[in-house]
Amino acid sequence: MSANHRFGVQTASIVLACAVLASCSSAINPVNWVTPYRIDVIQGNFISSEQVEQLRPGMSRDQVRAVLGTPLLASLFHADRWDYVFTLKRQGVEPQSFKYTVFFKGDQLESFAGDAMPSEAEFIAKLDNKRKLGKVPPLEASEEQLKAAEKSPAAKSAPGAAAAVATPPAEPQTTAYPPLESPKQ
Repeated sequence: MSANHRFGVQTASIVLACAVLASCSSAINPVNWVTPYRIDVIQGNFISSEQVEQLRPGMSRDQVRAVLGTPLLASLFHADRWDYVFTLKRQGVEPQSFKYTVFFKGDQLESFAGDAMPSEAEFIAKLDNKRKLGKVPPLEASEEQLKAAEKSPAAKSAPGAAAAVATPPAEPQTTAYPPLESPKQ
């Protein structure tokens, strides 16, 4: 291979490499493939659509607090207004914010308004991080498993242990500590 040809191949490779690197967008850039972990930030009082359905004009403040919980904002300047604010910030998802306001006249609930609240099932579905850790085992034993457990040697020794004479519990030992301060003289 001649020196001119080798020089031309090197130049072409360098130009091609520069063109490839220059054309890399942020999506292709390997530096952006690794992102730091950001925790989910849930702030405020979540109010479900089921809770909103329980509200009725004329309810007392205590009844409203029992249904919705303690308000996030209760101003001294607006004593007849409670604001419930809920925000959800997750990595890779646009931040979500829900607001709900209840208005009182004296001690009675007069009106309430706010964003359309999701149901509890919808909210839990939003929190699902799409990671499946495997099938959850059944939490109940079958009849066969119960019978097998009764036949095991550990289960046979348990009735004999129950027939043993019960011994009274030992007296707890008390420890005397010196006083923290010396007595005044």
